[in-house]
Amino acid sequence: MARLAGRRALFALPVLLTVTFGVFAIAAASPFDPVKAYAGNAALGADKETLDRLRSNLGVDEPFTAHWWDWLASAASGDLGWSSVMRQPVAQVIGERLVWSTLLCAVAFVVAVLLGTMLGVLAARRPGSWLDRTVTSLAYVLEAAPVFWIALLAIWLFALQLDVLPAGGLTDTASEQVSAGQLASHIVLPAGVLAVSQLPWFTLYVRQGVGDALTEDPVRGARARGLSERTVLLGHALRSGLLPVLTLIGSRAPELITGALLVESVFSWPGIAAATVEAATAVDFPLLAALTTLATAAVLIGNMLADLLYGLFDPRVKLSEM
Repeated sequence: MARLAGRRALFALPVLLTVTFGVFAIAAASPFDPVKAYAGNAALGADKETLDRLRSNLGVDEPFTAHWWDWLASAASGDLGWSSVMRQPVAQVIGERLVWSTLLCAVAFVVAVLLGTMLGVLAARRPGSWLDRTVTSLAYVLEAAPVFWIALLAIWLFALQLDVLPAGGLTDTASEQVSAGQLASHIVLPAGVLAVSQLPWFTLYVRQGVGDALTEDPVRGARARGLSERTVLLGHALRSGLLPVLTLIGSRAPELITGALLVESVFSWPGIAAATVEAATAVDFPLLAALTTLATAAVLIGNMLADLLYGLFDPRVKLSEM
């Protein structure tokens, strides 16, 4: 396991370097002016000399390769730089927002896996039944639905029509502190919407995996020995059918991150979504590179975790050969 993790870490290094270089190259070609974004409304009445001086102070008049190398050297020593759009260190920007994004993604992911596994097992238990057709049809519909559309529909139904859940934010409007009760009520809608956006994949994968496992000889042998249907389903078919789901964990990481950005924006969740949008529009090189590197690292870690889980749970797979 340690050797596999070490090999993946060595593979991740050039990937991260390439991604960060691409971020600086794309940002340099962006039509947005970082100087005007930094100055805000003051840039409207400023003369060219003032803007040029500000451009020199911010260092944006240098080639993007110099920007990338300076940022890379600083990041290697633990300094992620200064965010011009947020007016604070990049590490502080990420630290203040990452915990809420991580909480949102973790809750949504757990709900999607548990609910998707349950629905997939129920659908696979009786193929072709009304329950199987209903679950499968619903999964395909949700798979095609944009996550922001689901978010707006959830706000309309649960916040505006039924008035049972808050429409957004982390706390109530008049509250100055985050309490466990307010956090629990405010996270229901964004985490639920994000979970629903990931639910179809887990449901369909589990349904297919468990359905195939129920036709295999070991499961038939378990039934022939007189084991109960519940034992056969949960103890044999489900264990074999969940193996393909392990590979899904890593492949869904990019979609989960993208969905989280949209959900955070719709629900005004204080995660890294707002920082990402502002960094992109203001061409904030240090913040944009750090956030992109963080997202890339999350995807690589998700893929490595999926391989490790697959090697641990499938006796046919040897970690030393991966």
